[in-house]
Amino acid sequence: MLGMAVRSVQMMVDRGDLEAWKTPGGHRRILRSSVDRWLGDRMAHLHMSAASLPATLAAAPSVTSAPPAQVPAARTGHLRVLVIEDSAHYQHLLSLLIKQQLPGVDLHVADDGIAGLAMVGQLDPDVLIIDILLPGIDGATLITSLRSHPQFRHNQLIVVTALDELERAPYSFALAGVPVVHKTQIVKELPGLLAACASNSRAAVR
Repeated sequence: MLGMAVRSVQMMVDRGDLEAWKTPGGHRRILRSSVDRWLGDRMAHLHMSAASLPATLAAAPSVTSAPPAQVPAARTGHLRVLVIEDSAHYQHLLSLLIKQQLPGVDLHVADDGIAGLAMVGQLDPDVLIIDILLPGIDGATLITSLRSHPQFRHNQLIVVTALDELERAPYSFALAGVPVVHKTQIVKELPGLLAACASNSRAAVR
Protein backbone atom coordinates (compact mmCIF):
# COMPACT_ATOMS: atom_id res chain seq x y z
CA MET A 1 0.00 0.00 0.00
CA LEU A 2 2.78 2.44 0.84
CA GLY A 3 5.31 1.28 -1.73
CA MET A 4 8.18 1.44 0.77
CA ALA A 5 10.88 -0.82 2.06
CA VAL A 6 10.00 -2.66 5.28
CA ARG A 7 12.68 -0.80 7.24
CA SER A 8 11.23 2.55 6.13
CA VAL A 9 7.79 1.53 7.44
CA GLN A 10 9.35 0.40 10.72
CA MET A 11 10.94 3.83 11.09
CA MET A 12 7.56 5.49 10.42
CA VAL A 13 6.05 3.40 13.22
CA ASP A 14 8.88 4.28 15.60
CA ARG A 15 8.41 8.00 14.81
CA GLY A 16 4.66 7.77 15.39
CA ASP A 17 3.71 8.47 11.76
CA LEU A 18 1.67 5.23 11.84
CA GLU A 19 -0.30 3.84 14.77
CA ALA A 20 0.92 0.41 15.82
CA TRP A 21 1.88 -1.82 18.69
CA LYS A 22 4.51 -4.53 19.11
CA THR A 23 3.83 -8.15 19.89
CA PRO A 24 5.86 -9.90 22.62
CA GLY A 25 8.04 -11.24 19.80
CA GLY A 26 8.84 -7.70 18.60
CA HIS A 27 6.67 -7.67 15.47
CA ARG A 28 4.80 -4.48 14.61
CA ARG A 29 1.04 -4.60 14.11
CA ILE A 30 -0.10 -1.51 12.21
CA LEU A 31 -3.65 -0.16 12.23
CA ARG A 32 -5.14 -0.15 8.73
CA SER A 33 -6.97 3.08 9.59
CA SER A 34 -3.68 4.86 10.30
CA VAL A 35 -2.26 3.75 6.94
CA ASP A 36 -5.37 5.04 5.18
CA ARG A 37 -5.12 8.32 7.09
CA TRP A 38 -1.41 8.74 6.25
CA LEU A 39 -2.11 8.16 2.56
CA GLY A 40 -5.09 10.52 2.66
CA ASP A 41 -3.04 13.32 4.20
CA ARG A 42 -0.52 13.10 1.40
CA MET A 43 -3.16 12.79 -1.31
CA ALA A 44 -4.46 16.20 -0.21
CA HIS A 45 -1.29 17.71 -1.72
CA LEU A 46 -1.24 15.58 -4.88
CA HIS A 47 -1.82 18.37 -7.37
CA MET A 48 0.79 20.69 -5.87
CA SER A 49 3.52 18.08 -6.17
CA ALA A 50 2.45 16.69 -9.54
CA ALA A 51 2.53 20.13 -11.11
CA SER A 52 6.18 20.56 -10.16
CA LEU A 53 7.43 17.26 -11.59
CA PRO A 54 8.69 16.67 -15.15
CA ALA A 55 6.21 14.80 -17.30
CA THR A 56 8.44 11.70 -17.30
CA LEU A 57 8.11 11.45 -13.52
CA ALA A 58 4.38 12.15 -13.38
CA ALA A 59 3.61 8.47 -12.92
CA ALA A 60 5.71 8.27 -9.75
CA PRO A 61 4.10 8.92 -6.34
CA SER A 62 3.91 12.69 -6.19
CA VAL A 63 2.31 13.80 -2.95
CA THR A 64 4.15 15.76 -0.30
CA SER A 65 3.76 16.81 3.29
CA ALA A 66 5.42 20.15 2.61
CA PRO A 67 4.61 22.99 0.20
CA PRO A 68 6.59 22.79 -3.04
CA ALA A 69 9.67 24.95 -3.25
CA GLN A 70 9.74 27.81 -5.71
CA VAL A 71 12.02 27.39 -8.70
CA PRO A 72 14.79 30.02 -8.58
CA ALA A 73 14.63 32.45 -11.49
CA ALA A 74 18.18 31.67 -12.53
CA ARG A 75 21.28 29.86 -11.33
CA THR A 76 23.71 31.96 -9.36
CA GLY A 77 26.83 30.29 -10.72
CA HIS A 78 27.29 28.39 -7.46
CA LEU A 79 26.48 24.73 -6.93
CA ARG A 80 22.84 23.89 -6.33
CA VAL A 81 22.56 21.26 -3.59
CA LEU A 82 19.45 19.43 -2.42
CA VAL A 83 19.51 17.59 0.92
CA ILE A 84 16.79 14.96 1.45
CA GLU A 85 16.90 14.09 5.14
CA ASP A 86 14.07 13.72 7.67
CA SER A 87 16.09 14.37 10.84
CA ALA A 88 16.18 18.04 11.87
CA HIS A 89 19.50 17.43 13.63
CA TYR A 90 21.18 16.07 10.51
CA GLN A 91 19.56 18.68 8.30
CA HIS A 92 21.26 21.30 10.45
CA LEU A 93 24.62 19.50 10.52
CA LEU A 94 24.64 18.88 6.78
CA SER A 95 23.64 22.48 6.05
CA LEU A 96 26.48 23.82 8.20
CA LEU A 97 29.07 21.62 6.50
CA ILE A 98 27.79 22.35 3.01
CA LYS A 99 27.79 26.12 3.56
CA GLN A 100 31.28 25.94 5.06
CA GLN A 101 32.68 23.89 2.17
CA LEU A 102 30.76 25.62 -0.65
CA PRO A 103 30.46 29.37 0.04
CA GLY A 104 27.49 30.87 -1.76
CA VAL A 105 25.89 27.46 -2.29
CA ASP A 106 22.29 27.38 -3.52
CA LEU A 107 21.03 25.02 -0.80
CA HIS A 108 17.61 23.40 -0.47
CA VAL A 109 16.26 20.85 2.02
CA ALA A 110 13.41 18.31 1.83
CA ASP A 111 12.35 16.25 4.82
CA ASP A 112 10.77 13.25 3.09
CA GLY A 113 11.32 11.24 -0.08
CA ILE A 114 8.18 12.36 -1.88
CA ALA A 115 8.84 16.06 -1.34
CA GLY A 116 12.46 15.42 -2.34
CA LEU A 117 11.43 13.78 -5.60
CA ALA A 118 9.24 16.77 -6.43
CA MET A 119 12.05 19.21 -5.62
CA VAL A 120 14.52 17.37 -7.84
CA GLY A 121 12.16 18.04 -10.74
CA GLN A 122 11.81 21.68 -9.74
CA LEU A 123 15.43 22.46 -9.05
CA ASP A 124 17.57 20.07 -11.11
CA PRO A 125 20.31 20.18 -8.44
CA ASP A 126 23.99 19.63 -9.17
CA VAL A 127 24.38 17.55 -6.01
CA LEU A 128 21.86 15.38 -4.18
CA ILE A 129 22.55 14.29 -0.60
CA ILE A 130 20.06 11.57 0.32
CA ASP A 131 19.34 9.55 3.45
CA ILE A 132 18.32 5.91 2.87
CA LEU A 133 15.54 5.68 5.45
CA LEU A 134 13.00 8.34 4.56
CA PRO A 135 9.25 8.64 4.96
CA GLY A 136 7.29 8.71 1.72
CA ILE A 137 9.82 7.05 -0.57
CA ASP A 138 13.01 5.51 0.78
CA GLY A 139 16.27 6.88 -0.55
CA ALA A 140 17.17 3.76 -2.54
CA THR A 141 13.86 3.83 -4.41
CA LEU A 142 14.30 7.55 -5.06
CA ILE A 143 17.79 7.03 -6.49
CA THR A 144 16.55 4.21 -8.72
CA SER A 145 13.71 6.40 -10.00
CA LEU A 146 16.08 9.24 -10.86
CA ARG A 147 18.60 6.98 -12.58
CA SER A 148 15.86 5.67 -14.88
CA HIS A 149 15.45 9.14 -16.43
CA PRO A 150 18.27 10.49 -18.64
CA GLN A 151 17.69 14.12 -17.62
CA PHE A 152 18.79 13.35 -14.06
CA ARG A 153 21.86 11.22 -14.80
CA HIS A 154 24.17 14.22 -14.43
CA ASN A 155 23.12 14.76 -10.80
CA GLN A 156 25.95 13.88 -8.41
CA LEU A 157 24.75 11.67 -5.57
CA ILE A 158 25.95 11.25 -1.99
CA VAL A 159 24.15 8.93 0.43
CA VAL A 160 24.20 9.51 4.19
CA THR A 161 22.86 6.83 6.50
CA ALA A 162 22.84 5.47 10.03
CA LEU A 163 22.75 1.92 8.64
CA ASP A 164 25.90 -0.16 8.86
CA GLU A 165 27.22 -2.16 5.91
CA LEU A 166 25.15 -5.24 6.73
CA GLU A 167 21.96 -3.23 7.21
CA ARG A 168 22.56 -1.51 3.87
CA ALA A 169 22.65 -4.81 1.98
CA PRO A 170 18.93 -4.75 1.00
CA TYR A 171 19.52 -1.39 -0.69
CA SER A 172 22.67 -2.39 -2.60
CA PHE A 173 20.75 -2.38 -5.89
CA ALA A 174 20.67 1.43 -5.72
CA LEU A 175 24.01 2.19 -4.06
CA ALA A 176 26.47 0.86 -6.65
CA GLY A 177 28.92 3.62 -7.55
CA VAL A 178 27.43 6.07 -5.03
CA PRO A 179 29.56 7.42 -2.15
CA VAL A 180 28.00 6.31 1.14
CA VAL A 181 28.79 8.16 4.37
CA HIS A 182 27.82 6.74 7.74
CA LYS A 183 26.27 9.45 9.89
CA THR A 184 28.97 9.06 12.50
CA GLN A 185 31.54 10.03 9.83
CA ILE A 186 29.77 12.98 8.22
CA VAL A 187 32.08 15.67 9.62
CA LYS A 188 35.15 13.70 8.56
CA GLU A 189 34.11 12.46 5.11
CA LEU A 190 31.53 14.86 3.65
CA PRO A 191 33.81 17.90 3.04
CA GLY A 192 36.08 15.88 0.72
CA LEU A 193 33.13 14.55 -1.24
CA LEU A 194 31.68 18.04 -1.61
CA ALA A 195 35.03 19.33 -2.86
CA ALA A 196 35.09 16.55 -5.46
CA CYS A 197 31.54 17.44 -6.56
CA ALA A 198 32.52 21.08 -6.97
CA SER A 199 35.57 20.08 -9.02
CA ASN A 200 33.48 17.78 -11.22
CA SER A 201 30.94 20.54 -11.85
CA ARG A 202 33.63 23.03 -12.83
CA ALA A 203 35.13 20.50 -15.24
CA ALA A 204 31.72 19.82 -16.78
CA VAL A 205 31.15 23.45 -17.76
CA ARG A 206 34.55 23.97 -19.40
